Amino acid sequence: SKIEQKVGLTDVTVEYSRPSMKGRTIFGELVPYDNLWRTGANARTKITFSDDIKFGGTDVKAGSYGLLTVPGMSSWDVILYEEANGGGTPAEWDDNKVAAKVSAEVRALPWDVESFTIVIGGLSNTGANIGFFWEKSSVSVPFEVPTDALASKSIEAVMAGPSGNEYFSAASYYFESGKDLDKAKGWIDKAVEMNENAFWMMRVQSLIYAKMGDTKGAIEAAKRSLAVAKAAGNDDYVRMNSASLKEWGAM
Repeated sequence: SKIEQKVGLTDVTVEYSRPSMKGRTIFGELVPYDNLWRTGANARTKITFSDDIKFGGTDVKAGSYGLLTVPGMSSWDVILYEEANGGGTPAEWDDNKVAAKVSAEVRALPWDVESFTIVIGGLSNTGANIGFFWEKSSVSVPFEVPTDALASKSIEAVMAGPSGNEYFSAASYYFESGKDLDKAKGWIDKAVEMNENAFWMMRVQSLIYAKMGDTKGAIEAAKRSLAVAKAAGNDDYVRMNSASLKEWGAM
């Protein structure tokens, strides 16, 4: 079975086999407690990250890893091992090849999961959980992805020859993320300069100025946005700019 999931801007892939219970007791018998397990059947389970991540708080480089586990009654050790390929568990264990090792609590399920299942869930822009389900047991490990760093890097690269819309997108992202407002101001000024009738850009310009403490500049930008929005018949921006101007004591 193969799972492919984008988490933020990072691609995560899991390749594994799905053995079934078939009336057998799994944990403690078919899969002994406190023994290294391939986390499936046949070839060892493999997980691939397109970017550097944090796995249970541990820094892990981009690449493919063997996803190995040591199931216990109350907790599992979940291991990322640098030998991603191979049949079953490594013939010779090397602690130096352990990229990450995380202890995760076992949670009891109210029903049986017949076939071993791995799920990437709890998705957000900054991370997700990898969950293991079989028999009446579930285990979950969180991991974090570098969405902010990747987005910022992409923005910086685009700025070598950006359009007005790209300046606007970059400024909006930095403003909404509470990042470098001096950069956001420079970018929004260029965006407005290149798009004289873009009242939505002027609106963001006014908000950036206000957040930087430049009330005079914020009022001037909001008045320009209001005038152009009125001419364009955009009532939403007329209303938003009017409310801001009132808040800033200009109406």
